[in-house]
Amino acid sequence: MAVKNVYTHAIDLALLSIKNAPREEFAGKVRNIEYRGYEVEQCRDGRKIVITKPGGKKVFGRPYKEDILVFIYNPEDNSLWQISHKQILEDITAKCEEKPEEAKKFISLLKRACNGEEPNDFIEEIYALSFESGEQPEELIKAYKWIWGQEDVNYPTGQGRYKSWVEYEKLLKDL
Repeated sequence: MAVKNVYTHAIDLALLSIKNAPREEFAGKVRNIEYRGYEVEQCRDGRKIVITKPGGKKVFGRPYKEDILVFIYNPEDNSLWQISHKQILEDITAKCEEKPEEAKKFISLLKRACNGEEPNDFIEEIYALSFESGEQPEELIKAYKWIWGQEDVNYPTGQGRYKSWVEYEKLLKDL
């Protein structure tokens, strides 16, 4: 998978820990984050999930002040990868082709995060997954926790996190 949206720049991060939660509760916590960069998740390989607030979304030509951006940060080279829904979907689709049964397990764990369960509470199950293609499942699940929080904040009366979940339901049906 070609990695896009990668920036190399030093970033000053503060630690922030917010447990995953159902949609409205998690969105409320994201809304209350102060403006700056935050390290929100540690990954086994040394990379981190980081967020910045505000994120830059515009509504009616004006910045949306509660938006966040989600990155996979590699402190070894100061790279910040602004991972997207599309990139994650492409990655998981490749995993479905590579190992369909293992991909079903992966998507079931992704669903647990989507439903508000904290990924660190089932981290050993995530670590048990093994794929040759793409990103590590840990990074994808932990990044999505925050991307979904962002979507819930940006679209509080719409589908929020469940809009992107539809694609994974389709993948499961095809496995």
